[in-house]
Amino acid sequence: MGCGNCGTGTIGKDGKPAGCGSNGSCGTGGCNVLNTYDWLKHMSLPEDYQPFNIVEIRFKGSRKEFYRNEEHLTLMTGDPVVVESDFGHDLGHVSLSGELVRLQMKKNHIPEDSKAIKKIYRIASKNDLDRYEEVKEKEPSTLERARTIAMGLHLEMKISDIEFQGDGRKVIFYYTSEGRVDFRELIRRYASEFKTRIEMRQVSYREEASRLGGIGSCGRELCCSTWLTDYKVVSMNSAKTQNLSINMLKLSGQCGRLKCCLNYELETYQDALKDFPSTDKLVLKTEQGKAFLQKTDILKRMMWFNYERSSDWTCISLDRANEVLALNKKGEVPESLIDLSFALETIESLEPAADLISDQSLTRLDHKEEDRRKKSRSNKKRRGRGNPNARAGNRGQKAQSNDQGPQNSNNSGNTGSRKKSNNRNRNRNRNRNRKPKDGGQS
Repeated sequence: MGCGNCGTGTIGKDGKPAGCGSNGSCGTGGCNVLNTYDWLKHMSLPEDYQPFNIVEIRFKGSRKEFYRNEEHLTLMTGDPVVVESDFGHDLGHVSLSGELVRLQMKKNHIPEDSKAIKKIYRIASKNDLDRYEEVKEKEPSTLERARTIAMGLHLEMKISDIEFQGDGRKVIFYYTSEGRVDFRELIRRYASEFKTRIEMRQVSYREEASRLGGIGSCGRELCCSTWLTDYKVVSMNSAKTQNLSINMLKLSGQCGRLKCCLNYELETYQDALKDFPSTDKLVLKTEQGKAFLQKTDILKRMMWFNYERSSDWTCISLDRANEVLALNKKGEVPESLIDLSFALETIESLEPAADLISDQSLTRLDHKEEDRRKKSRSNKKRRGRGNPNARAGNRGQKAQSNDQGPQNSNNSGNTGSRKKSNNRNRNRNRNRNRKPKDGGQS
């Protein structure tokens, strides 16, 4: 893919963006997670403008830090740079530069004169990049071996990810745990196994999901790995306020905690609930009996009630429910939940439906069949008139049938006489075999 702010997004032979070919490890601000769009990039700046000397650098995952550009290097988004570290040096990519960095620092409450801001050494050379790629290739095998050692020590912790420093002299292990973990023996085992400086960094479950990434139940990338940086507290009251089913399998995200998106529409539901009765077990009194609240649609402002000893639900609007509730507080009882006078006015105001059946007859298609038969007869006559040979053949067939007519009639007469004689013989044989009723001889 080719990014809008990536200098490597060249055009291929087929006219489509060829991209940088990094296959997911792009160092620009358009392919990485938690990217920031530089909306000041195409704006013309004053001639005496001095660029802001602090740059935002991105490392593996969603980790970003600010570094000071004391050498006044010309840096663009996506440039690999070698930066200062606590132990040796590290390699990262420029994710943001210019005045937007000042706003990002203000947002994160980092003062510009902070001594914790380290400096940028140089733009990464080919040797730096080769060393960086060589170190990154060891991460999968190192992570597998680190998990095996932690399981052998029976520590209640989960090592989710590791990150090698650019020069390979330091490795950071990211882990999650419910409580405190005594990993002094673990660090000694890691140091002797990997021959590097070890740093253990505990992260929350939401930060773990942000580093690893993934696809949510909505079909999109996780919010925490694309744009969300402020992890606010999500409680079960957020789900109850929105009238959601309390099913932890559906309400939990990939981090195992409640989804962050439960807070996105919470204020909208809270504003809508201001007009609803405060109690959940609402009971309305009518002449037909007590009606109990069964279901509420907050955004549609509809409520469903059912009477005692009845399984049928009655749907009414929120305004009607508040009206009945106000009457009950005054000691008045309406005839029904539904306002009958309003219902009759509504029915009378409706236009009658169009009659689509009465003008349809069961024999409406018979004339079409009769027309088809007449048309077939006329076609046969037309074919007979236009073919003299066919008329001559028809005359010959009629004459032949007339000649055979008497012969056929004689044959039919002979057949009838044979049938009569056979019937007489059967009757004689039946009378001979019949015994007399008085037991005498015949």
